[in-house]
Amino acid sequence: MTDAPLLEIDDVVVEYGRGRKAFRALRGVSLDIAPGECVGLVGESGSGKSTLGKAVLGLAPVAAGRIAFGGRDITHAKGAQRRGLAADIQVVFQDPYGSLDPAMTIGDILAEPLTAGGLGRREARARVAEMLDRVRLPQASVDRLPNEFSGGQRQRVAIARALVRRPRLIVCDEPVSALDLTTQATILDLFIELQRDTGVSYLFVSHDLGVVRRVCHRVAVMYRGELVETGAGEQITRAPAHPYSERLRLASPVADPAAQRARREAWLQTRTAWDAPAPVA
Repeated sequence: MTDAPLLEIDDVVVEYGRGRKAFRALRGVSLDIAPGECVGLVGESGSGKSTLGKAVLGLAPVAAGRIAFGGRDITHAKGAQRRGLAADIQVVFQDPYGSLDPAMTIGDILAEPLTAGGLGRREARARVAEMLDRVRLPQASVDRLPNEFSGGQRQRVAIARALVRRPRLIVCDEPVSALDLTTQATILDLFIELQRDTGVSYLFVSHDLGVVRRVCHRVAVMYRGELVETGAGEQITRAPAHPYSERLRLASPVADPAAQRARREAWLQTRTAWDAPAPVA
């Protein structure tokens, strides 16, 4: 990784509505991501973490502040400028069932962004074959429909689609939360492997501190539209400095039943103003 940020988010404010009814979803958030870095954005539902990802993608209204990519201001990118960013900034959504067109074959789903970007059919077919290998799906997948695949396989297709144009940044919006724990682990390992092999950067959004610790170099904790703590994943998951980060740590599930019960008891005994989802029993 280099010292120059790939993505710079500077004092960004996102508001929905106007006047007295305006809702401020982000309250002056600043964050950066270096080339080849994975930064995790963690918080409960409503914390603003997905809104920040949408702001980067141009899907949320930025009322103030600045977003820069590769040194270029993209805060209010529209039209041709936003379409031009599609090759460099991609997204993997939460739902592997709803993010793929059920009427298109896997081959067409992966080839569409390539041909739309001007790549010839032969080159597109070769790139599709390469991406299927990278996400460990058989080449015969090109002729199959999404409903023939499991949730984990569909998410592999979604990851392949995000990577097929060789972007520099992928916004990962809760990409494993709809999967069972075993499948989550294999998909997280795939994210790690793909980043190592391609050098792509991730903005990795999740409600689970354990998930972001596994894949991210740094973790940023969000609460009610603000960043309350940023640091190395190991530091935040072992010794968080902020009380809300500690609540998230205690809410993160662990495999050991005894440890999980102890976490739940500690979570229940914590009396602060910082709300977090209760850990499972």
